[in-house]
Amino acid sequence: MKELVLIHGRSQQDKDSKALKRAWIEAWGRGLAAAGLALPIPEERIRFPYYGDTLRDLLEGIPEADAAKIIVRGAREDDVAASLLLGLLNEYIDACGIGDDEIRRNLPPAAGPVAVERGPQNWRWVQAVLRAIDQRVPGSGVLIGLLTSDVSLYLRNTNVRGAINGGVRQAFERPRNKVVVAHSLGSIVAYLLLGKDGSEAGWRVPALITLGSPLGIKAIRGRLGGVRHPDCVGSWFNARDPRDVVALYSLDERNFGVVPAIENKIDVDNSTSNRHGIEGYLEDPEVARRIHDALIA
Repeated sequence: MKELVLIHGRSQQDKDSKALKRAWIEAWGRGLAAAGLALPIPEERIRFPYYGDTLRDLLEGIPEADAAKIIVRGAREDDVAASLLLGLLNEYIDACGIGDDEIRRNLPPAAGPVAVERGPQNWRWVQAVLRAIDQRVPGSGVLIGLLTSDVSLYLRNTNVRGAINGGVRQAFERPRNKVVVAHSLGSIVAYLLLGKDGSEAGWRVPALITLGSPLGIKAIRGRLGGVRHPDCVGSWFNARDPRDVVALYSLDERNFGVVPAIENKIDVDNSTSNRHGIEGYLEDPEVARRIHDALIA
């Protein structure tokens, strides 16, 4: 019998883990209903490792919009975070087709003439880029700031990574085949854990399904220690809404070339306000069906 493991992303802090699991299952249920299907396994075979409060504690309960500003400004004093932020912003500028004139129009006021130097050290330039991106998809600037923090903390803070990985590992304790669904930062957690622990511990993951994943972003991909298909994973299916700024690129040959190749769905119409919410992905009939079919195969 297979189990389903759900690995969440961010914006899950200060929430009851049972209620969150219920929200994921209900959203998936709506997607299944749209596909003419029903829940294929009992809920006790669905695992939902929760690590949201680990991220919350690091930001001391600051509201996300304010936290994003603090994170981005703080990158000026942190070379690693600054490098990641600059890489992210440059990729968004290119992918969104944002020109210098558009950036200038979004510059906040300054006392006297100020050079518009590109980089995290220039707070006005950073603000202008985030404003320009926000105009394409409202709320995107906050997502980028939080993504910078999440990825930087997870990849280089051993305490954060240990706390998150430890919780997720518990979902693999029972020796059963696991279908893994990972969203947002959770896709990075899943990829690294399955690549290392999965092979060493003999985990069996016949299907990995990533939703709203930032793995294809070069600034993130280059910090993963190489790109490969985890040995313990059978098929890999990835879905994104083209307006989701976190999932900037598909996990295709150009942006995440692995063998065997990842199958990509690039036309999700995510109904959440920032186009990144997990509910909007699980409600997609094809995404819901893929999870269903992986569990009954």
